[in-house]
Amino acid sequence: MDLDAYFAENPMGGSFPTNPDFKSGFVTLVGRPNAGKSTLLNTIMGKKIAITSNTAQTTRHRFRAVHTTDDMQMIIVDTPGLHKPQDALGEELNTSAIKALEDVDVVAMLIDASKPIGRGDEWVAAQVRAAKGSAKICVLSKSDLASDAEISAQREAAEKLCDWDAMVALSAETGRNVDAFVEEVQFLLPEGPAWFPADMETDQPLEVMVAEFIREKILRNFFDEVPHAIGVAVEEMEFEKPNLYRIYAVIYVERDSQKGIIIGKRGAAIKRIGTEARKDLELLLGAKVFLDLSVKVRKNWRRDANQIRRFGYGEGA
Repeated sequence: MDLDAYFAENPMGGSFPTNPDFKSGFVTLVGRPNAGKSTLLNTIMGKKIAITSNTAQTTRHRFRAVHTTDDMQMIIVDTPGLHKPQDALGEELNTSAIKALEDVDVVAMLIDASKPIGRGDEWVAAQVRAAKGSAKICVLSKSDLASDAEISAQREAAEKLCDWDAMVALSAETGRNVDAFVEEVQFLLPEGPAWFPADMETDQPLEVMVAEFIREKILRNFFDEVPHAIGVAVEEMEFEKPNLYRIYAVIYVERDSQKGIIIGKRGAAIKRIGTEARKDLELLLGAKVFLDLSVKVRKNWRRDANQIRRFGYGEGA
């Protein structure tokens, strides 16, 4: 379900539940690339709905998930990592992330607990400080990779970045203190209605999620410039009874040489991508999947704002 479409159809939103103390609101996750935002989102949701990898610009969509309990509904906004842009795509992703700070109830900035705070973190913190009217939480992520002394030092350094309403050191990988983060968010959210059905998990169109799951496998199998040059689009997706999805998707690259790398010798590489993606897609869709992948060249698409928006990245989402 698309949140914007839902608001358009239901301008007054949902109704207040029977619990008079019910809380609801928007929580934006921001931070540098690879700070652990998507992993935290998946851990809160209890399942994989956002892709993850160690490659910068893994998250290209402003991704929203809905976490509902008996006492609250938090709409989690995962954003592209804020970074120094190298092309039009990078600029679009930064714009998308910064816009996600507008008109939200809570901003949670993730800082990798295992790495010293740098200029990039300081720049992100400046954007967080500029978010007026929002409560602010500092999340020291990846605490499983840091010693107690490192976490303590990181906490002290982070306190200088902003006037935080709360600070939590957690590990989304192990689940440590994730519940504590959710509790802090609930405390800071305003009282309000359950805007969306309790079983709604994300606003992302299914075709976009499928394309992203395919792109994730490319991010995890290739290195250097290739992952950044990839865009994926689902051309056709059909459900056949009793239990089969037929999906036809195109992997776009910028150069002929990249096309050869993605296909691989005798098609071995693209076959591996398809096999790995199909496993995740069957879990996502709860059905068998027939996946047909092809590769096409779209030269220099990352430098063309119109092409970027056609993929739905950044503010084109």
